[in-house]
Amino acid sequence: MTVAQIVKKALRDLRAAADPERKAHMEGYAASAMKYLGVAVPAIRNVSRQTAKEMKGAPPKDVVALAQAFVDSGFLEARQLGYEILEFRKDALATLRTQDLRRLGKGMDNWASVDAFACSVAGRVWLGGGTTDAEIHRWARSSDLWWRRAALASTVSLNFKSRGGTGDPDRTFAICEMLHDDHEDMIVKALSWALRSVIPHDASRVGAFLVDHEETLHPRVVREVSRKLTTGKKN
Repeated sequence: MTVAQIVKKALRDLRAAADPERKAHMEGYAASAMKYLGVAVPAIRNVSRQTAKEMKGAPPKDVVALAQAFVDSGFLEARQLGYEILEFRKDALATLRTQDLRRLGKGMDNWASVDAFACSVAGRVWLGGGTTDAEIHRWARSSDLWWRRAALASTVSLNFKSRGGTGDPDRTFAICEMLHDDHEDMIVKALSWALRSVIPHDASRVGAFLVDHEETLHPRVVREVSRKLTTGKKN
């Protein structure tokens, strides 16, 4: 099968798993310019696994082209599928560079797409040296809140073993310093997440960060991160 045929089949499989009630709920829960099908995460992963099997042995460039085709389809669930397949195919992920990330992230306008992009793709590429600190800093300075969230969410890959990270407080705090006074709700939540992810690697520095920025941090960040520091739990 060609890449185009595999994309067509996967989209057909996603449509077959669509739930109209879920679609309506998703459209009300997270407004987006993307089209929703209403497919549950387990069903997306089933299609992802099948698609990965069909791409087994395909060269990395074809896997990247497949993922980009899913992003360009305009369907939120297809975009998620593309990011998951890249995560499965580490050989393809290793070929990605800054311009690839910009193309794969283009059009992000909701937290689900941003977090999948950042944790499955961008953070891992950053960790592997495929993009630079300067590029992630550029995202953190963006006027687009979704790219700012992507910068914060990408730090999770640096610090979570499950994402390949071994801990990188310096790069994590560099991003957090840039966004400590950003009170957009999606940024507040991502900042809390980023700080909590680095606690196992430098808890004292996280505590100092809360003290240093107590006048500018959103109360939610202070509450969640402080609780994680003292109890090991977010809530």
